[in-house]
Amino acid sequence: MHQRMTAEPERHRRWIGCAVVCLAAVVAVASARSYAGSWNDGSRLATVECLVDYHTLAIDRSIFVQVPLTGRNEPTPYCRHERDLLTSGTGDKLFIKGHFYSDKSPVPALWLAGVYQVWEWLTGLTARARPDEFCWLMTLASSGLAYGIAVTCLYFLGRRLRLSLCVCLLLAGSFALATVALPYAQYVNNHILLLGATTPLFLVLTRLAENARAGRPVGSAPALVGGLAGLAYTIDLGNGPILLIGTGILILIRCRRILPVSGFVLAALPWLVLHHAVNYAVGGTFKPANAVPEYFQWPGCTFNASNLTGGWQHPSVGHFLWYAAELLVGKKGFLGHNPALFLLPAAFVYLARRRPAEGPEMLLAIFWSLGTWLAYAATSNNASGLCCSIRWFVPLLAAGYYVLAVLLRDLPRYRVDFLTLSGWGLGIAVFTVWYGPWMKHMVPFYWPIQAAVLLTWGGVHIWRRRRQREEAVQEPPRLADAA
Repeated sequence: MHQRMTAEPERHRRWIGCAVVCLAAVVAVASARSYAGSWNDGSRLATVECLVDYHTLAIDRSIFVQVPLTGRNEPTPYCRHERDLLTSGTGDKLFIKGHFYSDKSPVPALWLAGVYQVWEWLTGLTARARPDEFCWLMTLASSGLAYGIAVTCLYFLGRRLRLSLCVCLLLAGSFALATVALPYAQYVNNHILLLGATTPLFLVLTRLAENARAGRPVGSAPALVGGLAGLAYTIDLGNGPILLIGTGILILIRCRRILPVSGFVLAALPWLVLHHAVNYAVGGTFKPANAVPEYFQWPGCTFNASNLTGGWQHPSVGHFLWYAAELLVGKKGFLGHNPALFLLPAAFVYLARRRPAEGPEMLLAIFWSLGTWLAYAATSNNASGLCCSIRWFVPLLAAGYYVLAVLLRDLPRYRVDFLTLSGWGLGIAVFTVWYGPWMKHMVPFYWPIQAAVLLTWGGVHIWRRRRQREEAVQEPPRLADAA
């Protein structure tokens, strides 16, 4: 009888897990757009098209660079309302030895080129013939896939941390629908791709930590972590290296043996070699090609040494500090667009006072987040350009929600706060999804929404404190009656 009762909830949990996977997939499919929405995704898609159709990384002949004239009812590579894009194509490109190349990291384009090649073999269609189907497929195979993986892994991360089923669903639902993850799933971009690589990384780290604390073999987990960290390195040279260093230190702390550490290094190394080999073949340099000012010297280019990301970009320390604060709480602030993250200071206090078993993993999340924030704050001055919130920080949702998961498990009183903040995040997400990730203006009513968030959250805090005082007053009589 006991085994039957135990098996029944487990079976239900498996079905719920499958439902989460299916719902995330439905949202990803429904979100994918059938055109490029900006220079950013146009540049990436140009590389994919030219790799397959012209067998080169140069994007000179791409429809996303030299946009063809089309009839009124014919599909276009960019949205019909974006006249500048339809006229000039993407401006995210490098001019190297007489040819244009994408300024995006090259490795993710190799995966998409494989998907495009298979689609071309099966259908006989090309990006030039059907740019709408090409864009939709590439978005689904990159951002849509990454979004689905991230949401699913976060749900199972909650299960791994032994959160209740309701809290697991709340955590995954907030992540999926009340953050900027959803708008970035609409188009091809590196930021959601990196989120799709780092969320499973924290899931594997949680399993590895459990085995290490229990004295069980860690198995292939270090190698899997190394592979994911290496993949993250190839996607974004801004925060990928910080994550790689942090995870390497964590593996050393958790395992303390040469074999797991070697597995981590050997799994990460091929990704690093692949990235730098392709990058060197294109730009003749081992540093990011898009950090070389000379490659942006082409007619009409809007980038130069004064606004490129990659070097110190501030006239004074005071300007740097102000800009760094704006990246978090300004008009494009990452915290303001993801209100659930306002709970992170409470998690940091909890980490310092209680030191939970997941302390090293939480420290990794903090190290990666702070390192990425300070690196981009120091080496940029354009708040990541025209986009929804700070696009560079989208992958940090994996770190933030990992820390929040531990907080919600150990301090249940914050669940009401999390639900309240996630509700406002859902409201902000409605605007960001409607306008898309490449927004040219602030979220409508952004500052009134921020004020409402803080007032509502403050009300919840006052209610909780009052309830705690009432329970403290009622507790002695109950103890006396029991005696």
